[in-house]
Amino acid sequence: MNIGAFEIVDDLPDLKDPHVFAMVRPWVDVGSVGTLTLNRLEHFMGSKELGKLIQPGKFFDFTRYRPTMKLVQGKREVTVPNSSIKYSSSEDGHDYLYLHLMEPHANSEEYTDSILEVIEYFKVKRYCRLGAMYDAVPHTRPLLVTGSLGEVPQIKEVSNFKLRQSTYQGPTTIMNLVSEGIEKMGIEAINFMVHLPQYLQLEEDYTGTSRMIEVLSSVYGNIPSDLAPMRRGQRQYRELSSAVERNDELKQLIQQMEAYYDAQLDSEDKLEEAPGPSVTLSPEIEDFLSELGGRLESDD
Repeated sequence: MNIGAFEIVDDLPDLKDPHVFAMVRPWVDVGSVGTLTLNRLEHFMGSKELGKLIQPGKFFDFTRYRPTMKLVQGKREVTVPNSSIKYSSSEDGHDYLYLHLMEPHANSEEYTDSILEVIEYFKVKRYCRLGAMYDAVPHTRPLLVTGSLGEVPQIKEVSNFKLRQSTYQGPTTIMNLVSEGIEKMGIEAINFMVHLPQYLQLEEDYTGTSRMIEVLSSVYGNIPSDLAPMRRGQRQYRELSSAVERNDELKQLIQQMEAYYDAQLDSEDKLEEAPGPSVTLSPEIEDFLSELGGRLESDD
């Protein structure tokens, strides 16, 4: 069957008060934190395919989201980028939907309306958006996570997690129409955002993923905090720390970020309400970090 622009499996599951975990790529998926988190949750919960866009080329520009070519049993196959939905059943009273969403380039209102149709059809009880952004934060401190919970309680406290309502005004993504629609439908909405070091831009940041899962476990008791790939992230950042010791300019910049980070935690001011240290990198530093990032990716 079809729901909006999505094709849903014929053997439709009967979901109980489902909660949605959603990520939006590439808008707030730096370091692939949202993608990696959903992949971990899906593997842990035992997810199954639910649906995908019938015609992804109607919404996406494939010169920006490139199809990939791979050999399968000696034959070449093309994989077309698509937004997909998975689901899993749970014994804790409600089930889960996992939305791997891509930001559209065309027919955006139809796309966001289709997402809301899926949410309405399955009578979603809670919508949780996961993501990450770059910020002037040091890799030598626990990564900051910000977000909002509304009336949803926390089961346990977690350090360096700040509840706050965004006051941003300006250009944004069309995907915020989904957030507006969810609010109008009266669905619980929560979100979590991990702040990653701006000077280290890894394709897959496992420390950021660990922090996201740690915060999720403070709200969802059935998500273990050790589900996160903590050691892999520690190895990435440990190698960075070793390299920083050999670069005085970058070392000084990080020390400035550390001082700012510590000062903000010691005060009642929030990180986004005061200007942080200027992150201006010389071409030599950018080349150094690019080379280091590539080495970290290949090592992993």
